[in-house]
This record gives sequence, C-alpha cells and structure tokens, in this order.
Amino acid sequence: MSWAEICTSREYRGRWVALDGVRYDEVTARPMEGTVVDSDDDLAELCGRVRSSDRHGCAILYCEEHEMPPMTPAPKRARLSSN
Repeated sequence: MSWAEICTSREYRGRWVALDGVRYDEVTARPMEGTVVDSDDDLAELCGRVRSSDRHGCAILYCEEHEMPPMTPAPKRARLSSN
C-alpha cells in the first residue's frame, strides 16, 4: 500500500504502524509505500510484538491523521552569469 493510502485508512489513521519493505522518497526521505505487518495505538505494545516476531527489519511509523502529500523538489533555476 502507499503511505497515503495507509494514513487515510480508518484502520491505521492515528496509530503506530509496523511496515515491512518500506520504500522511501529519495529526495524527502518520507515513506512512500510498504506492507503493513501490524499496528497499535500503544507504541510499546507494537514494539513488543514486532520484537517477538520473525520480522526484525520493520519500520515503525506514526500514521498522522492528516498526512501531508509528499513534497516534490523545486525546479532547478538557471544560473545567471555575473559577467
């Protein structure tokens, strides 16, 4: 799922989400997509379950209720010569 889809889902919005296979935007370093493996309102509970599972490379992120759209880089401006 895309991160935007995850954050707009009633199931995950406002909760901590454990993601596997997260792909991040190269420019903004914001999550773009991943596979949800678990979620919880309580971060400690979620971390405990992830630690006791076989999934050791998960990213745990908070799913904001109003996720901002990914930022796009500003267009490069032509450099003017001072000569």
